[in-house]
Amino acid sequence: MTGAGASRLGAIPKRTGAALALLVVGLGVAVAVGFTGFRSDSRVVVIGAHTTTVSPTFDGYATLDFGPLVPRVRVATDEPFGLGVRVDVGDTDVGSVNELIQRDALIASQPDGEVRRIRATTTAMAVAAAVRGLGAGVLVALLLAALWRLVGPQRRTQLAAGARRVVTKPRPRPLLAGAGVVTATAFALAASVLPGAGAAESASGQEEWVRVPELFPDLALDDRLRDVEVSTGGATRGGVELVDSALATYRQSVEFYGALAQSVADVADRIRQPLEDETVGLLVADRHDNIGMDPVARAVADAGGATFVIDAGDDTSSGGDWETFSINSLADAFDGFDVVVVAGNHDSGDAVPAAYADAGFTVLSGEPETVAGIRFIGDSDPRSSGLTAIRTEGAETVEEQGARLASAACEDGDVDVVVVHSPTTGLAAAESGCVDLVVSGHVHRQLGPDTAYPVAGRPTTTYSNGTTGGAAYAFALGAALRRDAQVTLVTFRDGRPVGLQPVGFATGGIVEVAPYQPIATGVARAAVRGPS
Repeated sequence: MTGAGASRLGAIPKRTGAALALLVVGLGVAVAVGFTGFRSDSRVVVIGAHTTTVSPTFDGYATLDFGPLVPRVRVATDEPFGLGVRVDVGDTDVGSVNELIQRDALIASQPDGEVRRIRATTTAMAVAAAVRGLGAGVLVALLLAALWRLVGPQRRTQLAAGARRVVTKPRPRPLLAGAGVVTATAFALAASVLPGAGAAESASGQEEWVRVPELFPDLALDDRLRDVEVSTGGATRGGVELVDSALATYRQSVEFYGALAQSVADVADRIRQPLEDETVGLLVADRHDNIGMDPVARAVADAGGATFVIDAGDDTSSGGDWETFSINSLADAFDGFDVVVVAGNHDSGDAVPAAYADAGFTVLSGEPETVAGIRFIGDSDPRSSGLTAIRTEGAETVEEQGARLASAACEDGDVDVVVVHSPTTGLAAAESGCVDLVVSGHVHRQLGPDTAYPVAGRPTTTYSNGTTGGAAYAFALGAALRRDAQVTLVTFRDGRPVGLQPVGFATGGIVEVAPYQPIATGVARAAVRGPS
């Protein structure tokens, strides 16, 4: 073998070794920067009815800090590597501490939506930290590779020989010192190119924790509360009455809505089952933050074979940022379902539509949309309302919006269902003969089903669902229903609505299943174009 060939073969291990060394250094930097960035990161996010700061920890607990008036609580996460989270609970829109405690207890009775939100936030922080770490590792590896090539093989040989002499006779080596400075600078630069958020402030001092059953031995608690721990000390003694009140509200809510959901099974034999060629959607409206009804509505959907949700709006009471917990709960209760939704007059503002989008709902906005094989059209209510009876008109009236939707439905020619919040908005579409069904909410009581037979066009049924949250005006969140509640199963065949079956819930906890009501259908949709 020639000398040149032997030289090339000898060079391969050296190059491989250098590449492996760079890979090890890059991975080391990536892990160090990523871990440090993740551990020091925090995010401001609305959880429950509060603006909170969420920070990852490695103590194996999810800890909620409510401030000085209420003791901290925590529960084991059972996640790998002891991964936990600290939630510093901040501001909220509330009039008194007692009202705050009661509202938080009601939200805590249906926590799965907020747990999923915290998990998603923590995952986002972990992904961001991993990206920062990877970028830092690549940057350091590139800088070291550039330095390696800049020095060159001859000078590297001289430096290696000098390094060996330093072992026996140390003396300054300017180039070695310079290389060390460059490497250290590279590490610092890599760690600061995409810095994470500052570290969350940790609690000071020692504290002890006691389980809720030990703190309140006379209370009957469900399994979920038995694993909750409360911090001991002055805050616990001072806030014990608040905690006791919160637990009582929590227990009442869990018992009432839990029993209501179980009662659905007792009447399941009266709920019509879809035929092989039919699909079913669940219509909800005017939930007004009452997340206690979400598992109940899901129980009806399961009993009736529903696979998607039609939401006619007013999921909140004022459209505030703090009310996104209501959307999170709906998304969690119907995980895996398609959801078609319009915002109501109490959902006005940017927070609720943004929460719909984050949850993956299809938000109707004046153009036809096909979901679950059904052609929908609709739009959010143009008006805005808070917790009072005052309404503010939007850029158009509900009559103008209704005329616009009717025109768009007739132009499309294939629309099956119009979803609006107010029954008034759907009148023009109902009279157009271009759609099969118009559904709405808003009035908190059932209207219809009523079927009109236009001279030109197909028969159209109008129907308004009662309040799914059992709302008395804009208020529904409570340990029990404030008024009778309702959901409706809507049956479709070949994409067209063919029947309705309302399911009601009395304030006393009784489930009432109405008879299935067929919907009149006209000629095939392709033959109907409606008025020009």
